[in-house]
This record gives sequence, structure tokens and C-alpha cells, in this order.
Amino acid sequence: MNIRKDAKYAIACPSSMGLRITPEDRMAVHHSNRFYMQATSAETNVLNVASSLGRECLVLTRFVEGSPLAAFIKAQLRARNIAYVGPDVPQGGPWGYRHQFNVADSGFGLRAPRVWNDRAGEVGRTLDAADYDAEEIFGRLGVGILHLSGLIAAMSPQTTKTCLALARAAKAHGTPVSFDLNYRATFWKGREEELAAAFREIASAADILVGNEEDFQLCLGVKGPEAGGKDLSAKIESFKGMIETVARQFPNARVFATTLRQVVSAGRHLWGAILRGEDGGWFVAEPREIDVLDRIGGGDGFTGGLLYGLLNGWDGEKCLRFGWASGVLAASSLNDYAEPADEKQVFDVWAGNARVQR
Repeated sequence: MNIRKDAKYAIACPSSMGLRITPEDRMAVHHSNRFYMQATSAETNVLNVASSLGRECLVLTRFVEGSPLAAFIKAQLRARNIAYVGPDVPQGGPWGYRHQFNVADSGFGLRAPRVWNDRAGEVGRTLDAADYDAEEIFGRLGVGILHLSGLIAAMSPQTTKTCLALARAAKAHGTPVSFDLNYRATFWKGREEELAAAFREIASAADILVGNEEDFQLCLGVKGPEAGGKDLSAKIESFKGMIETVARQFPNARVFATTLRQVVSAGRHLWGAILRGEDGGWFVAEPREIDVLDRIGGGDGFTGGLLYGLLNGWDGEKCLRFGWASGVLAASSLNDYAEPADEKQVFDVWAGNARVQR
């Protein structure tokens, strides 16, 4: 994959920044009165692997002018080595714009995690490609990979147009595009035909496609074999068959990947991953039991680790292992994102080496 070596930003993405609040001590939301708050978005979760390992990343977004929550988000991004570009938009009064809240708990045992999204008036739904100087970002400064998520692409008609414009700009400057399909039925309701066309255009421009069978079927209309139910071995073979079909329909894409997760309890999952590399070869991380502190962000961690490996020019097997372990690292944290100390820490996770590091 041709990735610009002198790019200022390793990965860039459009995103709507929000806040997640999680009860302390794995308590449930409805009977908690103490919460941990973090700045979050699916897209910046992906950036965080590369940014933690010293590669500057960029988020294209919008903020609410004068908001203390916007100030909190900006400070969190700076601390995570993620630069940001985007205007401060006037709130427009108490019923105007704001940053969304994601209220969630981590679950415990057989009590499943629960997530409540509160996104009314979300400023990120108004993203506009005109806010970003594509020639400056992709041309003069340079971006290694543009990452797009189906969440931001489907959030509103305006964000859909923005993602399409950014994908076109990236391709015009020779920047590879990563697209995590991330289907959400609530985002697609009433816009199915419009979004199907937009997602197919983005996927046609993408060099890297991430998603499970449902994502490919519902976002891109790809017909494939039935999913393998709870049998993860069957899911692996089913996914391979699906991707061979996708590869024929979207010949620009060269890397395809997905994670496999089977929930044993809130704190114990089976976790695996599959990758079809640039040469058409398959690499599989067979599902293993992992301990989970908080499951949110595991898939984003996987994608972030995969993209970091591609940025470094690693082979498919090494990229898959790093992605798998980055997802595990995210699941071992109360934050939504993986924040590795160094590459060794990630590879130690893959190796199952949990011995104390002195």
C-alpha cells in the first residue's frame, strides 16, 4: 500500500466528539451517583493506537463555542496527541447545539453492559467539508491514511456529504482510505436508499474495509453465506466466503478485516480476528478467552492496531496480531480506546505474557 512517508498526520478522520460517563466500580447506571467522564468518539478511538505510539493524528470536527465541555474535549485530545481542526459554533441558546453524552456501564458477570445515547442537538451532525482545507491537509501537510466510520457517515445528511467529500479529496491526493462500515439501524432509518448509495461510493474508494457480515450485507447490499451463529469457526469460513464476493465488487479495496467476539460474561469474552491481506492471503487469530474490564472500544482498538501496522509496512500476519492485541488492550481499560505504552506491550498481550515488567 502506497502510504506517504513524509505525512505530518499518520491518520486523520472526521468525527463528532462527545462525552462518555461511566459509573465507578462497575455499578449499573440507574443506581449510581458517581461517574467517570471521558472525551470519546468511535473514530478517535481508532486514532489513539498510533497517537499513543508517537504518531500525530488529526480529527476533523466541530465544537460548541464557549462550552466548558468543548474545552474538556480539546484538552483530552491534546493529551492524547490528537490534533483537531474545526470551527467553534455558537450554541444558539439553551436549546441549541451541544456535545452528545454516552451514558454507559461496564456490566458485571451475567448483568450485561447497557448504553444510552443522548444525541439531541449534537453539534457534530453539522460537520461541513468546507471547514477543512483539503489541499493543505492532504496536499501540503500530508495524511498517511484517512479513516472513515459508518457512524459518522450515517449520522446526518450533512455528515454523509462531508465523508464523501473527504474520501474524494483523499483519493485525489493519493491518500489511502480506511472505512469501518459500522452499521447502526437507528442511523439508517428513513435514509436507506440514500445511505446505501453513499456507502457504496465510499467503499469503492476505500483501500481498507472493516466490518462483519451484517455490515457488508446491510451497508453495501452484498449477498453472502449465512452467518455461522455462535460457532466462531463457522463464522470464520462464512466471513471468508463473503469477502471474496466483496473483493470482486469493490476491486479498489486491498485489505479486509473483522473481529470475532463471543460473550461468556461481561468480564470474559472469546476474542478473535480475520484479515485478508493485500496479496489475497488469509490470516486468522483464532478466538481466545480474554478478561474484559470494559468492552466498549475493543473493535476500534483492533482497527487502530491494524492501521498502525499498515502505516509501518508490516505483513498481514503481524498487522492482524497487533490489531487483535490492541483490541484486547482497549478492553482492559475503562477508557474507550487502547493507549499502549509501546509496541512491546501490545505484542506481549498477543503472546499472553502478563508477567510483571520491571
